Amino acid sequence: MRFRARYRRSITVAAIVAPVAALTLTASLISAGDQRSLATTTPTGPMELPDEWMATQRLSDGSTELSAETYASARAEAAGVELRTRNIYRHLADQEWEFFGPGNIGGRVVDIAVDPEVEDQIFIAAASGGVWRSSDAGMTYEPVWPDDWVQGMGAVAMTSDGTLFAGTGEAQPGGGSITFGGDGVYRSPDRGETWEHVGLSDSHAIARFAIDPSDEDRIFAAATGNLFTPGGERGVYLSEDGGDTWNQVLPPLNDTTGATEVLIDPSDPDRVYAAMWDHLREPHQRTYGGPGSSLWRSDDGGQTWQRMTDGLPTDDDQGRWGIALAPSDPQRLYAYVGTALGPFRAFYRSDDGGDTWEQTPVTAAQASQSTFSWWFGKIWVDPADKDHVFLAGVNLMRSTDGAMSFSSSGGVHADQHKMAWDPAVPDRVYLGNDGGVYRSDANGAGGTWTKATYEPYTQFYSVDVAETDPALHVGGTQDNGCNRGYDGVGGPWASIGCGDGLQVIIHPADPTIVFGCSQYGSCYRSENSGGTPRQSIGANQTTSSRRNWFTPLQFDPSDPEVMYYAGNIVNRSTDNGRTWEPISPDLTGGGPNDPAGYPWGTVTTVAAAPTDGDRLYAGTDDGKVWWTDDLGETWTEVDPGQLPGTWVTRIAVHPADEKIAYAAFSGFRSGSDRPHVMVTQDGGTTWTDIGRGLPDAPVNSVLPTPDGLLLVGTDVGVYVSAWNGGEWASLGEDLPMAAVLYMRYHESTRQLSVATFGRGIFDTTVPVCRGASTRLPLREPGVGVRGALSSCRAAQ
Repeated sequence: MRFRARYRRSITVAAIVAPVAALTLTASLISAGDQRSLATTTPTGPMELPDEWMATQRLSDGSTELSAETYASARAEAAGVELRTRNIYRHLADQEWEFFGPGNIGGRVVDIAVDPEVEDQIFIAAASGGVWRSSDAGMTYEPVWPDDWVQGMGAVAMTSDGTLFAGTGEAQPGGGSITFGGDGVYRSPDRGETWEHVGLSDSHAIARFAIDPSDEDRIFAAATGNLFTPGGERGVYLSEDGGDTWNQVLPPLNDTTGATEVLIDPSDPDRVYAAMWDHLREPHQRTYGGPGSSLWRSDDGGQTWQRMTDGLPTDDDQGRWGIALAPSDPQRLYAYVGTALGPFRAFYRSDDGGDTWEQTPVTAAQASQSTFSWWFGKIWVDPADKDHVFLAGVNLMRSTDGAMSFSSSGGVHADQHKMAWDPAVPDRVYLGNDGGVYRSDANGAGGTWTKATYEPYTQFYSVDVAETDPALHVGGTQDNGCNRGYDGVGGPWASIGCGDGLQVIIHPADPTIVFGCSQYGSCYRSENSGGTPRQSIGANQTTSSRRNWFTPLQFDPSDPEVMYYAGNIVNRSTDNGRTWEPISPDLTGGGPNDPAGYPWGTVTTVAAAPTDGDRLYAGTDDGKVWWTDDLGETWTEVDPGQLPGTWVTRIAVHPADEKIAYAAFSGFRSGSDRPHVMVTQDGGTTWTDIGRGLPDAPVNSVLPTPDGLLLVGTDVGVYVSAWNGGEWASLGEDLPMAAVLYMRYHESTRQLSVATFGRGIFDTTVPVCRGASTRLPLREPGVGVRGALSSCRAAQ
């Protein structure tokens, strides 16, 4: 029996008030109530780019937003299921989830706060993984955020007495990933040991805090607002009582604009600067710029504000702004802006506190913004040298001549989000990016960065384990590639290629054969455990005109030499992925009207029956389900009237009966009776909803076990039922409330491995439920099948 490391959060939660969830400077001073009338023109756009995979599937129910309230409701329902499980099915509730890894990969870090009193201690905000503390100068991390609260984070800040503030909800929208919203501001008086909710519940995302150094009860918060819905709490807010209450002091110019930056002049705390960003994400387009994007200054502590325009653009083609000041000379300001479509536009400098601005000769190549400047919007200035400037981009860009030119400060992961200097240690600076946390003790000079050694907050899309040894794990990660964990619990993981890592699978009989996929079906075959050499699988080897961000690649469970790969057409290989041939027509309703849009019209899941190699099921992003019982000679579409019409996330076939299959669906019910999980018992002709009793949240994975259990992974936890549904129970404790995107069940050991988007890979042992496999008749939705789970006991 292999060693298992128990992973627990060491945190107590007190004072919980939160839900369970989760031109020249304008001549006249403009009060907070007079600014909305300044924006009267139409935003630039629309933009349709091939991204937003996670958001798109969750909006496939016809919704136009992913609100904090929606997720808060789902988390509350999850808590209710957990309580019922603990009262009725103790053995299910007591199953322990154990963190498997990785610890050495990391993930997106969006903010850093250096503890002003405790040597070598910092706190970081992980994009979808909560708040973490390092007590060894940024090398290893432990959680200081409740596992069962909203995990999406945007900002952290700390006062001199150790009061820690956390702003929930990520402020920079993802590409193929998702931006999870939050439910406001939290405060901890004891460095993360206890937390309380202190307001701005409708802000959706907090991008930054600024604490007045002369009066730390005065705290500014940049509220970015809901990415999907106009309105709500947006703009700059001020608390004058240490966070107890908040008042809007800089409202946005329109209801799609929010604040992304706020900073205080350390030599004159009455002078405050802010950056505003006009942006909106809709199901099929983004508008990431417009008249609301702008820079502002206040000279009276935030009571009135002036828009800075002398030397700055005033047209509507403004995307996200970044702004920073030099602590050693606060009259020196830097700013840059992207276009509304995303590429870099221009860099500016002011030497008179923002009265006037001049454009510097920084080029797009030097700015390193690619086509998505909205992903960054940050500048940092060396506290001791006003000409030493860092610019967030794909690469970390560094200037030593006052932003006249930039070059790369190499040696770090792509996509930069935060830098923070340690005032107690000369030349020490921390960096947060999509790969985690780095530290330089040479003031950020190129080649001087050291990566953290333990940072367990990786965003996983998928997980697989070796059939020959379930201690061998692989998985695909957001912006951190495909990875292999073949060294057991807590052991180091190795990178095995890919860009964004999506589907990664291990040959059932030979764990040295590994397949890995990047976005849009660019996959490989390796006979070296994912290492080189690698054979390409993709557009030149398979047949499809469109491929999903997460292109399905699967083994046939009845023959590991047979594999399936699907774009809009299903492809089959009979020689273990070396060669491929199409076996279906286009199984979708076609692609988008705009060819630049998200590639709608793709197959999202393929499942082969373990007991019949001729029978396959397939689901699509436009809500279709198909089946064939003659290996693709003919395909039958399920009557759309029986299905919810939302994105089909996963199909799984019963291990002993090819006529029984389960389909899982994304989206929310939005007040309707739309199913999340359905079953067919006649090979696909008729389908029945068996998901009643689950929280109203996307179901991302479904697995039937051979002994009668049905497991599903959702955005708000893992749940178990009998084969035919009827009632659902939560499975285990200590699984963080990060979206579970993929599951893998190892039958002989009963190990269930799940991929969380923000907290890494977790394992548990599925209990034995004697009698659960009894073929019970399907019940009406919501009618419980008592007894099917009552015999569950821990596996021996």
